[in-house]
Amino acid sequence: MHSPTRTPLRLTRFAHGGGCACKIPPGELEDVLAGLTGPVLAVGDTSLLVGLATGDDAAVVALPGESGAAPRAVVSTADFFTPVVDDPYDWGRIAAANALSDVYAMGGWPIVAVNLLAWPRDVLPFELAREVLRGGLEIAAEAGCHVGGGHSVDDPEPKYGMAVTGLADPDRLLRNDTGRPGVPLSLTKPLGLGVLNNRHKATGERFEQAVATMTALNRDASAAALAAGAVCATDVTGFGLLGHLHKLARASGVTAVLDTAAVPYLDGAREAVRDGYVSGGTRRNLDWVTPFTDFGAADDDTRLLLADAQTSGGLLVAGEVPGAPVVGELVPEGTHSVVLR
Repeated sequence: MHSPTRTPLRLTRFAHGGGCACKIPPGELEDVLAGLTGPVLAVGDTSLLVGLATGDDAAVVALPGESGAAPRAVVSTADFFTPVVDDPYDWGRIAAANALSDVYAMGGWPIVAVNLLAWPRDVLPFELAREVLRGGLEIAAEAGCHVGGGHSVDDPEPKYGMAVTGLADPDRLLRNDTGRPGVPLSLTKPLGLGVLNNRHKATGERFEQAVATMTALNRDASAAALAAGAVCATDVTGFGLLGHLHKLARASGVTAVLDTAAVPYLDGAREAVRDGYVSGGTRRNLDWVTPFTDFGAADDDTRLLLADAQTSGGLLVAGEVPGAPVVGELVPEGTHSVVLR
């Protein structure tokens, strides 16, 4: 279902970047965060299970246990971005699925979210903002996640997303620092979202396969990964497959070997790269991972697709996930964090 009326306004024209491609470049972000840690609440406190250290998908805090009760942990995250498509309802659905993905990437399940909305109130009608919020509410309902309000600001550039709280079993988390040599790598969604979105922004062409991929929850993939015994995963978003794979390999102290022929792509993705619809975020991703990557014989288009800034991409799981292609494996740490073959 789309918006009840098509608007002549193209939302992507009001954004300097689209979706997760508008993230601060990973190298610059790491420089900003260097040396920053959270407060120590008490001597010996170990309740923060996942924090800033490895740049994982969400923060995880262990809850105090009651006698006989199953252990629980709180998963907390926030994600928002500029319009990635022109349809406001679809943008809302995509942004919500993307925000919820961080909880699934940790092996948790979302329980409540609040909206984060920035809106140019003197430029864009509020009926479009309503459609954005309606799309987010629908995806949250699909996920079984409450939406309890949120926060809005008047902003020259539209932005939307969610802050999400979830729960997880602290003994069954999916983390990016628990990869071990000898484990295969599975990818649960195809690549190419960034270049198709960039083509959409430039031409107005609508790519149904991209919208369907971005609005698909990572809930089932997360559950399948946990059921298969996986303990290591991350989602593939703004830093591209190579960027998130580099972070996983670095955090786990391993090298990731990627089989480029096994990586799935959306229809039209290679043509979009060929025709030059590559975002600045994707090129910055490639620049960042180049010192840590042995590209082998991979051509320029393949390198760009592997670094393509995804929005609401799939899970990259250290382990076999039923129905997901195996795209590589983890091996003992070598001279590069990622090797293409």
